[in-house]
Amino acid sequence: MLYFARWKIALIFAVILGGIVSILPNFMSAETLRSWPNWLPKTQIVLGLDLQGGAYLLYEVDKRDYIDKSLATLTGEIRNELRKEPRIGYTGLAIQGETVQVRIRDADKIEEARTRLAPLVNPLAGSLFSGQAVNEFEMTVSGDGLVRYAFTDQGLEQRMASIVQQSIEVIRRRVDEIGTTEPNIQRQGSDRILVEAPGEQNPERLKALVGQTAQLTFHLVDVTMSPDQALQSRPPVGTIILNSVDEPSIPYLVEEVPLMGGEDLVDAQVSFNPQTNEPVVSFRLNTSGARKFATVTTQNVGRPFAIVLDNEVISAPRINEPITGGSGQISGNFSVQSANDLAVLLRAGALPAKLTVIEERSIGPGLGQDSIDAGQLASLIGAAAVAIFMILAYGRFGLFADIALAVNITLIFAALTILQATLTLPGIAGIVLTIGMAVDANVLIYERIREEVRNGRSAISAIDAGFSRAIGTILDANITTLIAAVVLFQLGSGPVKGFAVTLALGIFTTVFTAYTLTRFLVATWVRYARPTRINL
Repeated sequence: MLYFARWKIALIFAVILGGIVSILPNFMSAETLRSWPNWLPKTQIVLGLDLQGGAYLLYEVDKRDYIDKSLATLTGEIRNELRKEPRIGYTGLAIQGETVQVRIRDADKIEEARTRLAPLVNPLAGSLFSGQAVNEFEMTVSGDGLVRYAFTDQGLEQRMASIVQQSIEVIRRRVDEIGTTEPNIQRQGSDRILVEAPGEQNPERLKALVGQTAQLTFHLVDVTMSPDQALQSRPPVGTIILNSVDEPSIPYLVEEVPLMGGEDLVDAQVSFNPQTNEPVVSFRLNTSGARKFATVTTQNVGRPFAIVLDNEVISAPRINEPITGGSGQISGNFSVQSANDLAVLLRAGALPAKLTVIEERSIGPGLGQDSIDAGQLASLIGAAAVAIFMILAYGRFGLFADIALAVNITLIFAALTILQATLTLPGIAGIVLTIGMAVDANVLIYERIREEVRNGRSAISAIDAGFSRAIGTILDANITTLIAAVVLFQLGSGPVKGFAVTLALGIFTTVFTAYTLTRFLVATWVRYARPTRINL
């Protein structure tokens, strides 16, 4: 057990040297790192929200908003189906609470209406376990021709789960667009989303970008009646009044059903109008969207159309000629930043439902620095106390354990740097815990050596037996801790995961340093000192 082949010695030194080189960038400024050769590592540890400051936002999916939108969409789909040739007469199409109902006038047309409207129950993909399709709506048809749609419990639950997952992906794209380092975006509960953006200095802008639905639609402007007349009387059937984003806002009478939506948008970038030099947002559509846009603009030359974002009119230009290139511009009273924010929202896609902020925290870099200082102080005090205890308790062997402990801490930070794992304040707690666990392995070995000496073994034989017999206990203790760390990582949230990561890394480095490295140091001492007795 005390013999080391040359390749093992080389491997030990290579690991230690690699760890030292990997953590060096953490002690250098950004300017110094830029001047380093490319073959040297330049990666630094990623600090979490509690260590470098930033924004903490907890969102809740607005279930009511989704229900209202779904019922409004369903109402339009029912109207379109019943108006197809041959038309089916109906009356009383309206939203009642959380249901949509319509009455078929002709009793002879009830079965035909049932056939047409049946697909609108919106079948959803079956769950992984049941494998059965779930309908979002349940349709009932009474004998007097009353057709009613209501949400099913399973359908609404499955839809909300899908909305949360889709919202997470949209939020992730938006946050990535503004360059936030290592954001933490994850689901909490059934309808909440946690957004942590370490280092974000403008939480209000982040909140505006994350929370905006960004549903882009194009509507034809109705010119048969002025908006003022529509406000005083009643808008024509199939039209709605939308206000502009201007201050003061301008009302527009637009067709309720959009000509097209923003789902065909593939790119949006900030550019400048060559005539006015004002910021505009240039957008580009995919092949399908370009074809639809060309058809719409060809059929409506001379008519104004409104570009609507979240039910607010951004601009309402007139279609002077067909737009067949699949691209266009959105103009308005934009600043460079507002135009850039709009481009980010359009590129990232629309949220499927409104998000409501239910908890918001902004952590300044000063508070984060205080956390770092407190963590460093706790780590130094803990390491110093452990080091002193080991020397007092085990003398020279305690010094070997302290050297291995220093290497252990170095390797933990090296692993965090290489893996780009986020270091949080609970993560520092995990490192402090690892310090105690590391010397615990040494204590097991040294106490086993003491026991062998008391049993009359020689110095070298006692050392060899101490290491060989303690390894099983060390592995058992660390494997059980590793299992706990894995469970914490899988089931925990941000701070808990940070603790689990450092704890798991510390287990691997502990097995290497507290057993392999310490054994190498002891073997080297034995080779040169040739002790005949051991004072432990």
